[in-house]
Amino acid sequence: MNCISIAADKPATGATAAIHARTETSGIALAPQPSRLPTQPAPTNAVIETILSRSAAKYYDPAATLSDDQIGDLVRIGTSAPTSFHLQNWRFIAVRTAEAKARLRPIAWNQPAITDAAVTFIIIGRLADASTVPARLAPVVEAGIMPAKTVPEWEAPARGLYDDQPQRQRDEAVRSATFGTAAIIYAARSLGLGSTPMIGFDDEAVHREFGLADDEIPVMLLTVGPERAGNWPQKPRMPVADVLDFA
Repeated sequence: MNCISIAADKPATGATAAIHARTETSGIALAPQPSRLPTQPAPTNAVIETILSRSAAKYYDPAATLSDDQIGDLVRIGTSAPTSFHLQNWRFIAVRTAEAKARLRPIAWNQPAITDAAVTFIIIGRLADASTVPARLAPVVEAGIMPAKTVPEWEAPARGLYDDQPQRQRDEAVRSATFGTAAIIYAARSLGLGSTPMIGFDDEAVHREFGLADDEIPVMLLTVGPERAGNWPQKPRMPVADVLDFA
């Protein structure tokens, strides 16, 4: 597989140092919170560098593929993300065959990345259902992490939170799916793969075409694959001082 790797000789402090440098030259007054905002370059490691070097990929190598195992690994990492009450209320459809891509592209605004990327995940959130809590926690009890007597203590508040609360059930479906997607995005970047989350699609058509259940929501699409030339680096973000308040 022609996989583009993250440059091994990139200085470990490159991305974080650059961001800190931009902050220092932007005229941001850090004085109001000198004891709370960093005065030294931010800490860095391989994980942080992966996050700070990620950018949305528009151009993919259409000849590249990912194996079933590679796709499965990405989803396995994605499902390590947190969910409320350990509901794990998500599902992932890996659209990777030419036939499946041809079905998806017309209902995803005809975006070329759908057919060019090695795989496009349909990220599905499931409406939060408190009745699933015992089944979700059973392996946790089996692993000795949680005593069995704790399970009802989790199920009761989950029912209070979600039963007869359709908007909250939907909100939780979107939250869980988004957490899982973010984990896949950064895992893909760490493996030298590009990715792009996309909301440009007909959700009713995707629901129908790919046989989603009544309690499932197509939250977003996520293209993943080796990139080709032409993609932009990560775009500068707003200064931290513009988005951070201390209370």
